[in-house]
Amino acid sequence: MSSTEVVDGGGEDPGSLRKPERLGESREALAAARGAEAAAAGPRRILGIAIPTLGVLVAEPIYLLFDMAVVGRLGALALAGLAVGGLILAQVSSQLTFLSYGTTARAARRHGAGDERGAVIEGVQASWIAVGVGFAIVLLVQVFAGPVTRAIAGGDDIASAAESWVRIALFGVPLILLSMAGNGWMRGVQQTRRPLLYVLAGLVISGILCPTLVHGLLGAPRMGLEGSAVANLVGQLISGGLFVSALWRAKVPLAPHIQIMKAQLVLGRDLIVRSLAFQASFVSAAAVASRFGAASVAAHQLVLQIWNFLALTLDSLAIAAQTLVGAALGAGNARGAQGLARRITAWSTVFSVFLAAVFAAGYSVIPRLFTTDPSVLDRTHVVWWYFVAMIPVAGVVFALDGVLLGAGDAAFLRNATLGSALIGFLPLIWLSLAYDWGIGGIWTGLVAFMLLRLFAVSWRALSGRWAQVGAEVPGRMS
Repeated sequence: MSSTEVVDGGGEDPGSLRKPERLGESREALAAARGAEAAAAGPRRILGIAIPTLGVLVAEPIYLLFDMAVVGRLGALALAGLAVGGLILAQVSSQLTFLSYGTTARAARRHGAGDERGAVIEGVQASWIAVGVGFAIVLLVQVFAGPVTRAIAGGDDIASAAESWVRIALFGVPLILLSMAGNGWMRGVQQTRRPLLYVLAGLVISGILCPTLVHGLLGAPRMGLEGSAVANLVGQLISGGLFVSALWRAKVPLAPHIQIMKAQLVLGRDLIVRSLAFQASFVSAAAVASRFGAASVAAHQLVLQIWNFLALTLDSLAIAAQTLVGAALGAGNARGAQGLARRITAWSTVFSVFLAAVFAAGYSVIPRLFTTDPSVLDRTHVVWWYFVAMIPVAGVVFALDGVLLGAGDAAFLRNATLGSALIGFLPLIWLSLAYDWGIGGIWTGLVAFMLLRLFAVSWRALSGRWAQVGAEVPGRMS
């Protein structure tokens, strides 16, 4: 089957989806051209990947804020039920981000090697994993939904509201995972605008249905909190369906391929362990912050949410690095991939220094946009300079994370994250509780976590051992 039958570029990213048969090129010549093209990517090309990717990353958090505003009008009980239910849904789906990041790494290498058909087949196999794991999660959590919501909620009324929301919203898990897989392979072949449109299509429909079903507008039944879950489910059905239709139109074999799925799961295992290390660290931080009182935990969460938003912003550049580095290595251009890594890391660092300067200047103003409580503001100012100091460090760390993910160096990233958490973050969190250091101690732990990661990924990047070429992601790296 020719590559002209494999990918519909949709008119985007000129040059990234060239057809060898149409241009009279061999796959080797196409790979060489793509390797050189990726390695020479300038600001326009990188931003062409990063900006739509940022749209995908922030669209869901923005919708969740809207959902909370709609449900909040039902009262505190409904809002608490949504908070608990949303936490459960997020936890059971967010651990499988390898369907996005791992698939990008594998598809980008095949794209760089001129194997467009193989790149899309990576998306097909990731989608099979999404469906299988997604339905297993639905079955498991439906069985234990009652005990889980009661354990988290702590009150029967909140647990009952959360359980009714969760039981409906859970059916969207396979669709969420299908969207992750779709984002993964499309980023790998450097199509970034279509995923943004697919995600926005689902969220716009959810945004229309949410107030309509929750409050019974326009003659619709007033479903209350359950209406929010139905609106979420319909939106996920639309986005997931659009990603599946893109695979169908690509005209590649849609049958499961066990060997490819096994290779994806090996990469996924390392990324899941890494994700669990993050979860354990931040859950511990929240638990310890809560021991220091309401003002401390509120300030911790406020600054942490700003940090998370900045992380998403910097992640968009990291994903551009992942996509382009993977393509360069797939094309056999290790030197070009290393140059690209240095260039994107430098740009990410400059951008992060600018962001740090903005937040340093906003020391007094920015926290007041979120709260006017004097005690919360006092605690916020305690951790603000820790937060500002970490931003330039994050600019380097996140960019190099993207480089190493693009190279498929997930095992190293797993070990670096686990080591940084066990040596730096977790000990300082719990020592803060033991010695009553307050949230300043918690954020000292976060600074140590970031500095240890900075040392690890910088050493790895400078070693050059990650730059292993070929269409296949290396199984293990030494």
